[in-house]
Amino acid sequence: MTTPTSTARPNGALASGALASLVALVVLALVWELWLAPLRPGAWALALKALPLACALPGVARKNLYTLQWASMLVLLYFAEGIVRGMTDARLPASLAWLEAALALAFFVCALAYVAPFKRAARLNARAEKS
Repeated sequence: MTTPTSTARPNGALASGALASLVALVVLALVWELWLAPLRPGAWALALKALPLACALPGVARKNLYTLQWASMLVLLYFAEGIVRGMTDARLPASLAWLEAALALAFFVCALAYVAPFKRAARLNARAEKS
């Protein structure tokens, strides 16, 4: 019996792209809400939005498939926030919001593209075991 990881051909560049975009998204969330354009001066509570992303960092760095899968769903919230704030905010906050949406989309695409061969291999193995 073969395992999904033995038949899958992972692309390390996709995992690196996912990690880089996730790190950039965490840094952007912190810098945006703490210094560059907080909603209100002295309001730091929105910087806590970086915490769920930071929790995913160790697993994404280890290329853990489960972490990449749940983080790809989580990052859609940040993508939605970026789109909404990009369309409603002005000047610098709007630019930061569009950057957030782009980074979230980059992570999503890289994570799904990295996980896809493993999912295909697992599906093929499941079919082979049924036969």
